[in-house]
Amino acid sequence: MGCLQSKKVEENYLLQSLQEHERGINAMAVSEDGSVLATAGEDKTARLWSTKTEQCECIGVLRGHTDYLNCILIEDCFVLTGSADKTIRKWDVGTCECLLILTGHSSVIYRMICTGDFIFSSSYDRTARAWDFDTGECVRVFRGHKRGVYPLIFIPADQDDDEELEVGTPKDILITGSADFTARTWNFETGQLMKVMKGHTGAVTCMSVDPTGRVLFTGSTDFTIRSWNLYKGSQLKTFEGHQGSVICMTVVNKLIYSGSSDHTGRAWVAEFGDCTRIYKGHKHTVSVIKVYEGMVVTACGDTVVRVFDAKSGALKRTMKGHTSTVTAMQVVDGKLFTSSYDGTLNVWDVANIDGDSQLRNYVAVQNNSGANNNNNNNNDKAKEKHKMNDVDKFGGLQDIPGQVKAKEADRIVID
Repeated sequence: MGCLQSKKVEENYLLQSLQEHERGINAMAVSEDGSVLATAGEDKTARLWSTKTEQCECIGVLRGHTDYLNCILIEDCFVLTGSADKTIRKWDVGTCECLLILTGHSSVIYRMICTGDFIFSSSYDRTARAWDFDTGECVRVFRGHKRGVYPLIFIPADQDDDEELEVGTPKDILITGSADFTARTWNFETGQLMKVMKGHTGAVTCMSVDPTGRVLFTGSTDFTIRSWNLYKGSQLKTFEGHQGSVICMTVVNKLIYSGSSDHTGRAWVAEFGDCTRIYKGHKHTVSVIKVYEGMVVTACGDTVVRVFDAKSGALKRTMKGHTSTVTAMQVVDGKLFTSSYDGTLNVWDVANIDGDSQLRNYVAVQNNSGANNNNNNNNDKAKEKHKMNDVDKFGGLQDIPGQVKAKEADRIVID
């Protein structure tokens, strides 16, 4: 019986496998309404896909770059692509025509974010740049990092903050993370450096902020996550536990979710630095981590996508179909879209995960078996339950009624 239900966990939920790209896929983006998906490839092309039709289909190919694509965005009716050819291109979604070519970086474009009015890019050339969205003109260059610039965050002005911030504090802030072990904040209006966050002993690979936009979280190859007072530049907490580089991170209310080269995902209470859950079972680096309807979804270098219950850490589904590292994920209407270095775009069914009663029975059997085999686990489980009660109290998995948010999440732009 246990074996049968174990197989249920590994059932293949693959709906489609699309192999239009000629080489690996490095990045993915989805339109605001979820109807169009865009992928960026090693084959120097970007491709557009329909997501809400019965079958996902390629509806456009964007050709023009002379080297592989690293990043991609959809903004309104336009697609933005960043490439190793040192350029950013702006495309029309409807016609697939290239409208603008943004030149200025002297090395690979690593990441991009867009506010609607401006495009921000980071590069191995040690700079970040801001570009006018309509004209493609470079309006700011942010210089100061001593190695390549990786993740980006833009925090816009908030009139409600005027009385709370110190006199002279800039309204619009760009945050950059770098291989030089630092994160830096910049005054967007002047391009001037504000604060340097020093403390990591490895490259800053990923960043996020809390819902208020006042606390910065940085993940690093030094195995740690650190939190910082964004406006003072001072370190608040060090999150220790990972045994490998922190590769990806997302913040949901008061919880941080991280993925690492130590083959695990973890959940942390942002305010206190406590690790509340470890998501195990991966056989390689956790390359992407997302939270979806109370589930933690991970993409991994072992080619597998896994779905865990966020609170219990129980494995709900494993999805096997890729043959190389899974590089990106997006969820649209109960379908999970995943891309990989194997060049495929896979579409998976992630609807009604909670409805799988056989799976819940399997998890229950496994938990009971573990308790019977080792009575000492009872104390550990009680501690874990207490931790998760704290997490619930802090509002990690759901919005807190009446909670005041200084900045709405859709106004803070994270790569």
